Amino acid sequence: MGLCIGCSGVLAAENPYAKIQPANPLNKPKSNNFIFLEPQKATLTKNDVYNQYAIGLNRFMQSNVRSAYADFAVLIQSINPSDYAYLQLATKMADIGFFNLAELSLKKAYDKDISELLTEEIKRFYFPSAKLTKQDEIYLGEIFSNIIYNDQSREATSELIKNSVLMQGSDYANYLAALGSLKSGDYENAAKYIDIAIAKNPKNMNYARLKAEILSQGKKPKDAQKLVTSIKEQPFITTEYLNKINSLEQYILYKTQKNEYMKNYHLGYYYYYEKELNKALRTLQSAVSSKKKSNKEVYALLSRVYYEMKEYEKAEDFAQKAYDLNKRNVTALLVLGDIKFRNKDYKSALKYYESAASREKNSQIPEIKVAETYQMLDNEKKSKDIIAKILKNHSDCAEAYYYMALFDKDREINYLKRALSINLTYKDAWIDLARVEIEKQNYRQAKFYLSIAGYIDENDFRYYYYQGLIAKAEGQTENADANFKRSLKLNPDYTPAKEELNI
Repeated sequence: MGLCIGCSGVLAAENPYAKIQPANPLNKPKSNNFIFLEPQKATLTKNDVYNQYAIGLNRFMQSNVRSAYADFAVLIQSINPSDYAYLQLATKMADIGFFNLAELSLKKAYDKDISELLTEEIKRFYFPSAKLTKQDEIYLGEIFSNIIYNDQSREATSELIKNSVLMQGSDYANYLAALGSLKSGDYENAAKYIDIAIAKNPKNMNYARLKAEILSQGKKPKDAQKLVTSIKEQPFITTEYLNKINSLEQYILYKTQKNEYMKNYHLGYYYYYEKELNKALRTLQSAVSSKKKSNKEVYALLSRVYYEMKEYEKAEDFAQKAYDLNKRNVTALLVLGDIKFRNKDYKSALKYYESAASREKNSQIPEIKVAETYQMLDNEKKSKDIIAKILKNHSDCAEAYYYMALFDKDREINYLKRALSINLTYKDAWIDLARVEIEKQNYRQAKFYLSIAGYIDENDFRYYYYQGLIAKAEGQTENADANFKRSLKLNPDYTPAKEELNI
């Protein structure tokens, strides 16, 4: 998600926050097949704090890097205190090589229960082993900007490699030399410089990610797949960085696959992990083959994309098509289960979820779904036993911590924060933190948690219900009723909102 900066209680209806999105792999430079995850230009809004971020990013893209650095420094110092914002900013700063600013933002994070894991992974994924001065970061930022945004990759790389002091002492400088060489189509030097960067800093996953892309362009592209496999074996915990690696894997499979339909399938999967659902949908539609058996994976992923786009009839249709071709397809089973669960047919949902859980070895999501369904069937003991078993064997399952929070009121806050430390954008956990604070009559903190939940999904009925409770407690009856009505509009069956309105 983007930056929730300047959040103060209720989130404005307008979404003033940008998202760093990947470049479109289909929109490649003419010279080669280069792709790089790059910040996009932001749309300015009335939010002055966000405008500063957008202006700084635009200046960076135009190679006015010194001014951009100053803009970002002021932004970090001026935002309303929020671990969510600080962690988002830290990731964005590290992504463009402003590591000192990323460090500044990370140091401002105050709730270590939420921020500690992501802080560690930001550093492990991005940070160089050789610390750079502010002056060096600005210089290398100009190199980065010219490589990616200003069609000067060859010139910028040539200038950089002449800087013997930085090239000898900085792993990040060698990373940029590899990046510039790759974009220039000089794969030999790209491989040379990325190997130097990795030798200087073997723990940096961003360097390994670039090496995988370089290998995918070479004579032995399958070596890229082997590297991605080794990267996946690293102990990533947070959802954000697991998704980065899954995204990389699908992109590499897209690059190395010979069959055109399967290329489009993996490209569609790449877009799915990057949360670009419309692009995923269009690409997957072009992956449908006249050979029905080859469509089973495509149909399954299409069903998941349609489900997340809230087009439930199409989701069910494609899930059923995938299921008819392969009754063991986990994605199809989960979507069919989700459809039944949504329709409150919990017994049928359980059947699909249990079938998925028996076949899925790499994810705990099917087991979580099973536990959730048992709870809806009033079998709380069975549900709790499943969650406890998951937590005993897996420390990286945010959903399990979330559901354990609902079972164990004494440790509720600890479990909710643990879930958020793994998945910072876990909306349900933010909403329940707000609920806990409302129960304590700590309305200011509740508003803060709700502002983040509302940014993540402003169409969640619980968001408006809890806003209504806060307004009611503060004597704002008209505002409270408006929020309760909005909650019911989104979920007409939500009993607590009905009770508040005496319906």
